[in-house]
Amino acid sequence: MSNSSSQDLRAVLWTASADGPALSLIDQTALPHALARVEVRTVDELVDAIVRLVVRGAPAIGAAGAYGVALALVQGEREGWNRARLDAEVARIRAARPTAVNLMASVDRVAPRVDEGLDAVLAEAHAVVDEDLKANHAMGAYGADWLLARVGVDRPLRVLTHCNTGALATAGWGTALGVIRELHRRGRLETVYADETRPLLQGARLTAWELAQEGIPHFVQADSAAAGTILRGEVDAAVVGADRIAANGDTANKVGTVGIALACAYARIPFVVAAPTTTVDLATASGDGIRIELRGEDEVLSWAGVRTAPAASRGHNPAFDVTPGELVSALVTERGVREVSAGEMPVVG
Repeated sequence: MSNSSSQDLRAVLWTASADGPALSLIDQTALPHALARVEVRTVDELVDAIVRLVVRGAPAIGAAGAYGVALALVQGEREGWNRARLDAEVARIRAARPTAVNLMASVDRVAPRVDEGLDAVLAEAHAVVDEDLKANHAMGAYGADWLLARVGVDRPLRVLTHCNTGALATAGWGTALGVIRELHRRGRLETVYADETRPLLQGARLTAWELAQEGIPHFVQADSAAAGTILRGEVDAAVVGADRIAANGDTANKVGTVGIALACAYARIPFVVAAPTTTVDLATASGDGIRIELRGEDEVLSWAGVRTAPAASRGHNPAFDVTPGELVSALVTERGVREVSAGEMPVVG
């Protein structure tokens, strides 16, 4: 195992140096070619990092948002902001990506501590990160237990996943990838099919990198290969993460997820969502109420800065899609497993 094992990675770190406090982020746009960190000291820099996916993954964005309140407080004291300006800058962080509920929830949790000062804000932000890390390990164990019992085969499992849900996307360990990692730790994982995850290749660049760090056998495949892989019987289960889960179990996740769920339903194999309870939004009744982020057209019209589509073409680039709850075999959280398609909702409360 490499010294930079993904289970030891921290995508989001609060640091202090002679240059002052900063939020240190693993630059996920540089992976897998370089493991580099970006030091963020202003709200503008943080919002840019979130929008450009320097930091991404719902729990990791939530951690960045929590520390972002502290960052705004430090910048405001340095630049003499009044309270209205501080509140406006915190609101900018909260709105940086509209689909992932963790960002909004974390900012809303930390922001009320502003009047108590920086130490109180940081204590709350640290608590957000610590709770996510503990939750990831818990859901890894719950998910592995459920899958082994449900699939019921006397051999290691073959698992498909989509996008990146590992240490890079969380406070550490991972959600869906944490379940996969736990299966590997137990010697019950044969291989992983990692979808490349177009258009920004979070699966090929990030998930495959994390798997390679730990020596976990895996294939990278085109997103369009996933359904065929499932229907040919090459996969025992699919495990994915979530950016928001509505009260009825409808789940927003990286675009391409709903096709995997449909293939799993046809093949009658488990489609599992692993996410912390902070991702469950009981205030949103169904997936119809989840705002889907539309990203820039160039992400699908170009590759590596070179135009690949005709000049007259427009780009349709939703970052997420919504999987209906009836297609979700199980939702794994740090509190246990709910079989959503069997009507075991709500999952929190």
